[in-house]
Amino acid sequence: MTEAAKAAWRTRVRAERSALPDVSGAVTAHLRAFLRARGARVVLAYRALPGEVDVGDLADAFELLTTRARWRPAPHLTLHPWATATERSRFGALQPPADAPRVDRARVDAVLLPALAFDEVGFRLGYGGGFYDRLLAGWAVPTVGVTPEALVLPDVPRAAHDVPVAFLATERGVRRVKGR
Repeated sequence: MTEAAKAAWRTRVRAERSALPDVSGAVTAHLRAFLRARGARVVLAYRALPGEVDVGDLADAFELLTTRARWRPAPHLTLHPWATATERSRFGALQPPADAPRVDRARVDAVLLPALAFDEVGFRLGYGGGFYDRLLAGWAVPTVGVTPEALVLPDVPRAAHDVPVAFLATERGVRRVKGR
């Protein structure tokens, strides 16, 4: 699929997402139960952009970490304590400053991922930077895509380097993706 076609998908899904109600409370309640049942203590989460499910309320039950996008030597994400996210990234989300303490990914028990949409087998339609795909490549950690149920689609555009999630969390609950 061409980048122009992916861009058209992103535009369409953003418009659909903007019309949806906020389901953050229901999704967070399901995530809390799911993560506790799995024995998770340290969870890599994301700072929500407008329209994304906000998972910040999980900070009262887990040690949350968040990411900072870095561009050199190649685009990648670094992990930091949740509370250090005090500045706006170029994408508009809160992120830790460049000098915030880093956390080794070996400490992470689960990863929560945002997206514009997910498909039923766990692939995500992201924002086009590939940051999460690079972070997750070769990392054996439970991954949970977080989204409103209306944005779980039969299929989304994908590339060979895309890394699917193992679970989807919506206002209906947390479920293993099809085929996993």
